[in-house]
Amino acid sequence: MSLGERIEAWTRRLNDAIVDSPRRVIIIFLVLTLVFTGGIGLVSTDTEATDSFTDGLEEQQALDAVNEEFEDPFESDDESTQLIHSGSNVLTKEALLRDLRVLEEVESRDDLRVASANGPATVVAQTIDPSATTAAEQRRVLESTSATRVRQVVRSLSENPRFTGAVATDFNPTSVSASASITVISHDVPGEFSDGDLQEVQTTIRSIAADQPGDLTAFGSGVTNAETANVIGDSLTIVMPVVVLLLLLFLVVAYRDPIDLALGLLSLLMTIIWTFGFLGFSGIPFNQQMITVPVLLLAVGVDFGIHIINRYREEVVDGYEATEAMREANNQLMIAFIIVTVTTVFGFGANVISDLTPIRNMGIASAVGITFTFLIFGLFLPAAKLVVDRLREQYGVPEFNSAPISSEDSTLGKFLTFPAQVSRYAPIAFVVVLLVTGGMAAAYGSGVDTSFETEDFLPPEEQPDYVTSLPEPFAPSEYTVTETLNLLEDRFSTNQDQTVKLYVEGNFEEGHALEALADPNDDASGSLAVGDGGSAQPTSIVTVIQSHAEQNPEFAKLVARNDIDGNGIPDQNLDRIYDVLFASSSGDRAEQYLTPDRRSAQVDYAIDSGASQAEAAADTREFAEEFRYKTTATGQIVVFDAVTDIIFNSSIQGLIIAMGLTGLFLVIAYAVLESKPLLGIANLFPILIAIAFLLGTMRYLGISLNALTGTILSISIGLGIAYSVHATHRFIDEYNAGADAYESMIITLSGTGGALLGSMLTTSLGTGALALAITPVLGDFGLLMALSVVYSFVFTVIALPPAVLLWERYQGVWSGINLSVSG
Repeated sequence: MSLGERIEAWTRRLNDAIVDSPRRVIIIFLVLTLVFTGGIGLVSTDTEATDSFTDGLEEQQALDAVNEEFEDPFESDDESTQLIHSGSNVLTKEALLRDLRVLEEVESRDDLRVASANGPATVVAQTIDPSATTAAEQRRVLESTSATRVRQVVRSLSENPRFTGAVATDFNPTSVSASASITVISHDVPGEFSDGDLQEVQTTIRSIAADQPGDLTAFGSGVTNAETANVIGDSLTIVMPVVVLLLLLFLVVAYRDPIDLALGLLSLLMTIIWTFGFLGFSGIPFNQQMITVPVLLLAVGVDFGIHIINRYREEVVDGYEATEAMREANNQLMIAFIIVTVTTVFGFGANVISDLTPIRNMGIASAVGITFTFLIFGLFLPAAKLVVDRLREQYGVPEFNSAPISSEDSTLGKFLTFPAQVSRYAPIAFVVVLLVTGGMAAAYGSGVDTSFETEDFLPPEEQPDYVTSLPEPFAPSEYTVTETLNLLEDRFSTNQDQTVKLYVEGNFEEGHALEALADPNDDASGSLAVGDGGSAQPTSIVTVIQSHAEQNPEFAKLVARNDIDGNGIPDQNLDRIYDVLFASSSGDRAEQYLTPDRRSAQVDYAIDSGASQAEAAADTREFAEEFRYKTTATGQIVVFDAVTDIIFNSSIQGLIIAMGLTGLFLVIAYAVLESKPLLGIANLFPILIAIAFLLGTMRYLGISLNALTGTILSISIGLGIAYSVHATHRFIDEYNAGADAYESMIITLSGTGGALLGSMLTTSLGTGALALAITPVLGDFGLLMALSVVYSFVFTVIALPPAVLLWERYQGVWSGINLSVSG
């Protein structure tokens, strides 16, 4: 017995076990469902939008080191909260008092763990009365000070970095005005303080700030995580009802029988329960990317369900009684289901090769979920359908409509077979046209952009009307993070999107250390050449020394005595210079650029505002190589560019792996099962054209490959290949029964084509519902998934017929060659 015969015999035995003992199958699956239900409560939620993508990157490790080693009183971290005040002028006496009233209430709450607060209001109050250390004392100081005196103090602080670093770049000392300010509240937290605790602290402070008149809000990682968690919940609340409603509408049309509809929905529910239970037991967290997994599984489950019910009905119409009809239908579909499952696992699972944990987890979850889908729809649904139909017959429950979706004589059947009828006359011309147009689409699509931005994971500042007008319980939460981020970027010079960092490691007490930091700056190029004469514009311990020397004559003399070459940069006795600098009024500033042990330094560089992320990151990495000490390029731009590169590489590698494994498997499968290996190539042809057009469409619509859409290419193979596999498998059944390739394709498209159409409509609209999600990353993915499904169906109907006609012609030539050789 050949391998193919053994596989067929094994699937027949499996099918016989399902058909002959359906109740046993149902009990086993219900017990497993109860087991997986226990895992749902263990599912954790990952609310960190970007952090999980950057873990382990060299650039992120350098940025972490910078954040840990250098102190910046106005830089938020995991143990501080930013109180942001915006308005026409946040430096009036009344505006500053609003800040202090918020701080006073926050400080009065022990659960908010306030250690200190630094901002314009605190600096002004302490300038007036240095003994005022608490917010309540500072409030009383300001209340007892005239508005004129407050204006004078603010004007006097125009050169104080503690003050100027906390106000917007539009700060005007003359008019004593600024449109925004930041007050940083530091928290004294124990070692066991968790992200959830920080989230509660920051959201509470935000609520306190909202009670004050004026535009005050709190911001920090806890607030961002809270809104990210709300995004996940709100997106599911908006998307899933739409998906379920669309599924119901089309499943009603496809099944046209409430009992069959209920069986299909039960199978879909079990699939979701099994998958979420697996996430809980495996410890894989649920994040924004994971929202796509249940939608994808519902799409594939609908496809499987429609096929099994439709094929069963075809056999009943042909005269088989229920048990034999299901045996015949499942015998025909089992191999197709296995092929579809394996190829879909290849497509979805190809993402496990990604170096990015969220994408890898999504690949694992979707691949396991597809396996569950096959088991439930391939084994449980046929058994449940048989038991229900027997009960129907026993109790006399009528069937509402058991006709197949389409037939050869129906209008739909004639429409679906039209491409096959046309391609019959010129299959070669059809294939050439498809190859040329597909090649043009792929060439155009090769220019698609790749991106990774925090904003992808956050709701837009202005939500569309259909979202804001939703009634409870579908109404989304209030989102402020994007608006706050935009304010910070627009009004503060510390915007990370405008700067890059170099993390430099070495002994900075060596005589040449400061010269080594400054020497490369004159030879900067590209996006870093923003200074006079094309030089770099750095901020470092060198610029802090020079700035303090301009303000302090004694320190200037110390620098001059140790500046051998007279260029303003000291060359000796650097330890003495650092000691004096750190003990001076510029000490806080110095600590931002040199560690106390003088072993690490950071240098900030302004970049050309017109430079792209890729250009800025590439220029920074190249510039880092010019430094004498070990230097690592970092900063948000550089880190996100590294993630962008990984996303692009993962997309291409995933596509190649998915396409290669799928093609190899199909060739081997058809060779083993049918001795027709080249049918595997014909089977793959439609999906190749579909992917080419999908890429072209992405570029045309301006949709980039990002943290989620970067998975679309391999997922499209996994989801789309099902259409051509089902059609090809039905074609083989008819071809082996004695029909020629043309007749077999006509029967296939008029029969299975109807099920494919129903599956395409439900899947495309179901996945397309993700376009309603709160965040852009989910919306773009949903749109692309819908397009990929439509393309897969369309090109299965258009591209598969000429491909199999050419396959038949080639088979004839091959057989003739074999006969000649034998003769």
